Amino acid sequence: MAKRDFYEVLGLNRDASDEDLKKSYRKLAMKHHPDRNPDNPKSEGQFKEAKEAYEILSDPAKRAAYDQYGHAGVDASAAAGAGGMGGFADAFGDIFGDIFGGGRGRSNVYRGADLRYNLEIGLEDAARGTETKIRIPTLDECETCKGSGAKPGTQPVKCTTCDGHGQVRMQQGVFSIQQTCPKCHGSGKIVQTPCATCRGAGRLKQHKTLSVKIPSGVDEGDRIRLSGEGEVGVNGGPAGDLYVVINLKAHAVFQRDHNDLHCEMPISFTIAALGGEIKIPTLEGYAKIKIPPETQSGKVFRLRGKGIKGVRSSAHGDLNCHVVIETPVNLTTRQRELLNELESINAKDSGKHNPRAKSWMDKVREFFEQ
Repeated sequence: MAKRDFYEVLGLNRDASDEDLKKSYRKLAMKHHPDRNPDNPKSEGQFKEAKEAYEILSDPAKRAAYDQYGHAGVDASAAAGAGGMGGFADAFGDIFGDIFGGGRGRSNVYRGADLRYNLEIGLEDAARGTETKIRIPTLDECETCKGSGAKPGTQPVKCTTCDGHGQVRMQQGVFSIQQTCPKCHGSGKIVQTPCATCRGAGRLKQHKTLSVKIPSGVDEGDRIRLSGEGEVGVNGGPAGDLYVVINLKAHAVFQRDHNDLHCEMPISFTIAALGGEIKIPTLEGYAKIKIPPETQSGKVFRLRGKGIKGVRSSAHGDLNCHVVIETPVNLTTRQRELLNELESINAKDSGKHNPRAKSWMDKVREFFEQ
């Protein structure tokens, strides 16, 4: 396959300046660098193509030969040698820094750290929504020096080590690599007379009170983002965010499962046997449930729409009531007599009155007779 025109590869006209060449190459190299496009042969090929084009055109002698004779006027093997690496190494140093955290002339301006606050709320507040206030510790801008770190009436001065860039350039063979200035730590400035309040840091540990709106339907682990309420940035960077993480308190009656609610519903032995009507609590008040005769322990009665409408839901969940038959305790003599009489009647035809118990005993008998 014939090589593309080098100017076409870089997207430039033939009268492009050296700075135009560098900017275009850096842009393409950042986009197609193998470290940013793993397992992508097409991007790797485009990166090599842009690299070769810049190696030739950044060298004045090779560019003149290419402009006059095209690809035949340049030796591809010589283009990769050290003689043509001056401009290429300089541009690659910038790209290396951009990919791995540096960059020419850029001071270390950092966004403030995000903060997390665990907020415990009740099930009712989670279902209906509420508003509450929280008090959080944070690093905030020093009011005395307005974040500069310098004593009022003075100003930070330009760092002489990096000339105010926040970065120092180190030459390693043909590569030029940038690093954070060790003296000013990337700020590009030196505080000669520190602020007495923050001791030159520009930030102070403080507490602040915030109002948090809890939307209806929030669940365990949901996060509410308060933009810009995290720690203040470094060297003039933006503040981070505060994430309020919801934790639900254990409820005395209900257990939550996403938008559904579950509860145990103890009923008496006689209601389970004869049937009846009982009242159960919901988040909106009491509801009535009809218990059919011969209800067994473990049966679940579902009340549709009596659960919770989640933050991202269009409808309410359900309330699931799990029947637990309660064995009577603290029996009187008369109660014992009646229960013994009932047991005697049941024993005469246990298959009819206690079919599950009889079935289970039959299986046990078969097991031991094998």
